[in-house]
Amino acid sequence: MSVYKFAGFWRRLIAYLIDNTIICLVFFVLFMIAVIGYFLGVSNTEESQWLADLTDPTKISSAMIFIWVFLLALTIGYFTYFHGTTGRTPGKMILGLQVVGEDGKPLTFGIAFLRAVGYFISSIVLNLGFIWVAFDKRKQGWHDKIAGTVVIIREEQTPAEGLAIPDRSPPAQVSQNNN
Repeated sequence: MSVYKFAGFWRRLIAYLIDNTIICLVFFVLFMIAVIGYFLGVSNTEESQWLADLTDPTKISSAMIFIWVFLLALTIGYFTYFHGTTGRTPGKMILGLQVVGEDGKPLTFGIAFLRAVGYFISSIVLNLGFIWVAFDKRKQGWHDKIAGTVVIIREEQTPAEGLAIPDRSPPAQVSQNNN
């Protein structure tokens, strides 16, 4: 039986920062493509109308809302895809972490989506839901508790407080080791 230790706050924070850097880079590239497309499109229109549109507060605020919603969708999509397919985002892969259900089973896309939405709930009150990981016995943040997940260090550990997953049995027969 393999035993996996729960991942702590600092390791998870670094993985999250790596993932957010990737998201920001993808967003920046897509944003620059959209901006270039916009300016190429308006360069064919009358200059005075273009400047008026650019300084109109209602159009700027609608653009900002669209940008925020797009970034939100990109973030949810990123975490849902990676957690739903392998349980590991690129940041978690680099640091040897994996997200699994509390019973050791891989995540479904529905649970991965719920966990991704839970990230925003964890961040609402001064990121308290993320900081919760540092003090929780099973190292679960609010988003983990909402989705019923844990983050484990994928390297095998000695039997300690962690999640024990049998080597040859199906995932449904997972037991937990709480010493």
